[in-house]
Amino acid sequence: MAKLLEGKVVAEAVIADLKKRIAELKKLDVVPGLATILVGDDPASAGYVRKKHQACEEIGVRSFHRAIPATGKQEDLLAAVKELNDNPDVHGYIIQYPVPDGFDFAEAMSLMKPEKDADGLHPSNLGKLVMQEKGPIPATPAGIKEMLIHYNIPTDGREVVIVGRGTTLGRPLALLLSEKTKGANAAVTVVHSAVKDISRYTKRADILIAAVGRPSIIMPDMVKEGAVVISGGISWKGKKLLADVDESVAEVASWITPRLGGVGPTTIAMLMRNTVEAAELVASKQ
Repeated sequence: MAKLLEGKVVAEAVIADLKKRIAELKKLDVVPGLATILVGDDPASAGYVRKKHQACEEIGVRSFHRAIPATGKQEDLLAAVKELNDNPDVHGYIIQYPVPDGFDFAEAMSLMKPEKDADGLHPSNLGKLVMQEKGPIPATPAGIKEMLIHYNIPTDGREVVIVGRGTTLGRPLALLLSEKTKGANAAVTVVHSAVKDISRYTKRADILIAAVGRPSIIMPDMVKEGAVVISGGISWKGKKLLADVDESVAEVASWITPRLGGVGPTTIAMLMRNTVEAAELVASKQ
């Protein structure tokens, strides 16, 4: 059976480092602040937002929240973005994705100050990722890379296959893992819905990452013996969280993320890291 890539352990190591950095910032009278914008009342999204605020409380980051009803207008969302852009106590913020029909997520993201982009999804920051320049890195891809580093999973020159090409996970993760840096420098292939037989690619992967949001899209017969398998995408059946990778894949993989406690904790930890780094940037200019 595969060993577990437990995200909680990785997140705890990241948070321990952040607590030290937050303490140093407070000596300079800078308290990192993270804000969230939630549009609508989707239960899963509301749950994610609550976890982010809980993490803030645990590590000493101030938190702010703006709720916009699903019956609201795009102008309400843009007004919240402008308010947080202008609030000096907020060093980073996110717009919880997805937003309901009638709201334009891309427009709102484009109006966000790039330096306050805690999720690393602003067009300018994604451009920095392409150019390998310093900036906020999308939280879930960053958490997956941190997981590979923490568990000493070799990546240099190895074949990584990512199933999914979304802008929040698959695309930025491919860029991140192909960089010439620790925990990356891999040969990366991205497959998607237009590929008729994705198993032709997944079977050759040393590291297989599913980023689709479709339950059990990865089954044991699609995985090479001894591969490292990470489920980055999730979906819900009622109140039950379902992973992209079927739990039976543990029979053939060497390492695998658990259904619960995989990339979720590392994503939140990376969100906190982006916020603290934004606060450090502000402090350096005082």
